[in-house]
Amino acid sequence: MIDMKVNLGGLEMATPITTASGTFGYGTEYIGAVDYAKLGAVTAKGIRVEPWPGNPMPRHAEVYGGLVNAIGLQGTGVEHFLDVTVPWYADNVKVPMIVNIWGGSVDAYAEVARRLTDAHHPSVGAIEMNVSCPNVKAGGHTFGQDPKVLAEVVSAVRRATTLPLIVKLAPNVPSIVPYVKACEDAGADALSMINTIPAMVIDIEKRRPLIANKTGGLSGRGIHPAAVKLVYDAHNATKLPILAMGGIYEAKDAIEFFLAGATAVAVGTATFTNPNVVSEVYDGLADYCGRHGFAAVRDLTGALEV
Repeated sequence: MIDMKVNLGGLEMATPITTASGTFGYGTEYIGAVDYAKLGAVTAKGIRVEPWPGNPMPRHAEVYGGLVNAIGLQGTGVEHFLDVTVPWYADNVKVPMIVNIWGGSVDAYAEVARRLTDAHHPSVGAIEMNVSCPNVKAGGHTFGQDPKVLAEVVSAVRRATTLPLIVKLAPNVPSIVPYVKACEDAGADALSMINTIPAMVIDIEKRRPLIANKTGGLSGRGIHPAAVKLVYDAHNATKLPILAMGGIYEAKDAIEFFLAGATAVAVGTATFTNPNVVSEVYDGLADYCGRHGFAAVRDLTGALEV
């Protein structure tokens, strides 16, 4: 029997597999379609202080190798989330929830983290910060594209919460290393990578963008090799555990992430077309460990031979 337990920055997970924020709703939508026993956690879609409507339709387009979306972080707001969503989740799902948070200012990030922490709800196991958001108080510059601003917002959230703090990094930077160091120095417990890659799809007959927002984020198979490389770079720059995601459609994809340095993985876009992919990744990962003599899945982390 392979030991599938991992510790992601203080979050104890019975398996190293979670879901990617924005692809699994608030955690209960896949009941009956997914074997939750093979998940170590569920990552909810993004939550901010107030409700947010997201972007206008249409806001997603299938492309070769994946999906471009511009949902715009539509969400209920933290009050409804804590009063309604989390109790409903706790009644139906018995694995911890990673709550993805975002905001338009440092104070907004800290406030939603504080409310999640003060609620003391046992189902809320960790916070994942989405830093690919514009800082409205600083002229719209993205939090995740300036190491100093990133350190400031991570530090503020660290002061606001005692929950394990995972920072989800933006991939569209010249080098991931300064951002990794900024998170480490500011008190992050783990890293999450990668977020979607900026993308655009055009209807050539109408000569218009297919998405109302004009641009969106690319996820799916097409980003997988880039994600593996960024995980490898981050692993070589820090001791923080890494939650890796980006184009996991089968066990092989997840195993690449572990070998590159991941502690856990998140399955996202693939669940839209094959909800059973979670089980397939779990079973394939356990089989790989058995065939290659790894008694525990955590022994795979960074086991790349170079």
